[in-house]
Amino acid sequence: MPLDEIDHLLLDLVQADAARPLHDLGDAVGLSPSAVQRRLTRLRVTGVIRVDVAVLDPDELGAGMTSVVLVALTDDDEKHHTAFRKRMLAERRVQHCYSIVGQWDYVVVLLSPDLKASRHLSRKLFDQHVKRFETLPAFEVVKSSQSVPVPGVSRGSGR
Repeated sequence: MPLDEIDHLLLDLVQADAARPLHDLGDAVGLSPSAVQRRLTRLRVTGVIRVDVAVLDPDELGAGMTSVVLVALTDDDEKHHTAFRKRMLAERRVQHCYSIVGQWDYVVVLLSPDLKASRHLSRKLFDQHVKRFETLPAFEVVKSSQSVPVPGVSRGSGR
């Protein structure tokens, strides 16, 4: 389904604030609230908008330490990769997990309360079929966003 300029503008706006009232969105893109609602419904039904979520502040919930972990598995056995991926998917404190190319097999982003908890979590998650891992605790969050660049929209709406 092709998206037009108004769809792109709406997507950019709801990425910044999915709770923004329909009339505000309509004013911003030149449509009535009902026309905005129809477009948003179409974008959800077709899967362009996968889910509407609330973005929580990890510091306020006692999970303010972010760590980036580089992981190398012991070998390329598909069973080991499958088991590793299942562990990452099952752990809520794993925020992101990427399979990568190079000397490391995965990059994992973890949230935890502090360094001690991060170490404990790493030992738990990376104890099976892992040759080595390196944990890089983040000193400061400069940018954290799930926003996707929307074609034709030049202003940034990410955090």
